[in-house]
Amino acid sequence: MTGSFWWDLLVGVAATMLVAWLVLVVALVVVVRPRGGLLREALRLLPDVLRLIRRLAADKTLPCGVRVRLALLLAYLALPINPVPDFIPVLGYADDAIVVTAVLRGVVRRAGLAAVRAHWPGNDDGFEALARLTGIRTMSS
Repeated sequence: MTGSFWWDLLVGVAATMLVAWLVLVVALVVVVRPRGGLLREALRLLPDVLRLIRRLAADKTLPCGVRVRLALLLAYLALPINPVPDFIPVLGYADDAIVVTAVLRGVVRRAGLAAVRAHWPGNDDGFEALARLTGIRTMSS
């Protein structure tokens, strides 16, 4: 096998990874992204949401699948490698907010609103914003 084969293979793999990355970014921004001003709210709520995730992940009364998802989410947020690097303005942290929103939607559907409300560390306005982000309805809305 010649050097040209390995070069072509390397370029092909790099091009494939680039296309896969672009598809992931588009999916995050277009499909899962919170609508309207909700992305800004998601970024504002991030400290409370991180405490919520940690508390929910430690709650032994929740289904194991929910706790595993939350633990994986915490690991994702702790990793220095993201699909969109944090040094890119706006989108750098927006991808974290989008992933958190998507996971929390599933957690609320599976664990229920009461479990999430019981562990919410912030104020009622913050919880209302979280409810809008996850697409759930609260008693006051």
